[in-house]
Amino acid sequence: MIKKELKANIILVEDDVNLGFLLVDFLESNGFEVKLYRDGLSGLNGFQSNSFDFCILDLMLPRMDGFTLAEKIKEMNSEIPVIILSARSLKEDKIKGFRIGVDDYITKPFDEEELLYRIKAIMNRIKQNPGTEKNGNLIKIGKFEFDSLNQILIFDNTPRRLTLKESRIMSMLSNSKNNLIKREEIMLDIWGESDYYTGRSLDVFISKIRSYLKDDTSISIITIPTVGYILEIKNQI
Repeated sequence: MIKKELKANIILVEDDVNLGFLLVDFLESNGFEVKLYRDGLSGLNGFQSNSFDFCILDLMLPRMDGFTLAEKIKEMNSEIPVIILSARSLKEDKIKGFRIGVDDYITKPFDEEELLYRIKAIMNRIKQNPGTEKNGNLIKIGKFEFDSLNQILIFDNTPRRLTLKESRIMSMLSNSKNNLIKREEIMLDIWGESDYYTGRSLDVFISKIRSYLKDDTSISIITIPTVGYILEIKNQI
């Protein structure tokens, strides 16, 4: 199905600028795509706005510490792997991290090669775990396939990564194919509120999703003014 191999997309939250840039260069040289954030709050906002496969979080971060950030990330995606980096080697810190659900806790200073092999070990374990099988998450939408778990839209064997909000809206539309889904329902689910500003944001996201689906003329997103949307798929078997 997917012929192109997707690079793992890593979010790295590290306030040490030098270490952050070194890790970005090292991980990208080993085939990963990496986005660097320098404080916990911007890291959280970045995670909410983009699609990531793996998290590497410093513990002592400004604006939001690594434990709190890890907890919030796990609330949004309980399956995503998380490694904590820390200069603190206290047993209590490690136990707290594992209780939150992080996959590994690495004490600074550390060897870059060690970090690389720990990342690969975690990713291999996830791939081999039958509980993480992804095929059941593929939704057929006309000539497209939508992998809701990995936030990937596939057309003609070419994958497109969606942002978190794009993926969640796409999931709501595709789970109600050819049926009306109300604007208010989408806004409350995605943004937690329904007002003028979230409505304008929703309009922007719907427009972007329409542009992604334009290659299949049998698909259309019909707007019912002030009410909602219908993901209409014609002649789908």
